[in-house]
Amino acid sequence: MRFRSLIALVAIFTTLAFKPKFKEEVFKVDTNSSSIKWVAGKVAGQHEGLVKLESGSLTMDGNNLKNGNFVINMRTISVTDLKGNANANLLNHLKGDDFFSVEKNPSSSFQITRISNIGAERVNVTGNLSIKGITNSITFPATVKRQKNTVVAVAKGVKVDRTKYDIKYRSKSFFGDIGDKAINDEFELDINLVAKK
Repeated sequence: MRFRSLIALVAIFTTLAFKPKFKEEVFKVDTNSSSIKWVAGKVAGQHEGLVKLESGSLTMDGNNLKNGNFVINMRTISVTDLKGNANANLLNHLKGDDFFSVEKNPSSSFQITRISNIGAERVNVTGNLSIKGITNSITFPATVKRQKNTVVAVAKGVKVDRTKYDIKYRSKSFFGDIGDKAINDEFELDINLVAKK
């Protein structure tokens, strides 16, 4: 009886030891199906808009995210809560040197450096976010779901401190006497990536 149990245990361990690993697969981000929404708050309210992706990829090991990156086309930044002259004025300001200096820095990027699993289809993502040629590490939770040849990665409310990227316009951290004209140091991103083989 003991001998049979020993044989069974050896068989189980042998099976586990030689269990084939998943081959890592690269999924290309579909820039037309993916989206990034931005929200920026201020004392008197907030503004929001969109910005398009230029390229990107997600590397999967089975159903697990292993790596990834994406590039944002800053020339495509738009404002969705204003119309007419107000929209044009804010958009020009965002593209100007007080904010993203789009003419000098037409793209921003994010490169994953670490993935930590926190539950079914839930991960903590750490990576390097580059804006205006300045790079800082940020961490945020995300949901990653794979359905055969498509991967959808979603992260909502990703906080970015703009002052770390030399965007100090109307920041209370640098201009303490601006009162209700202050703009929050942090803005938020809702990231929705759709990647396909």
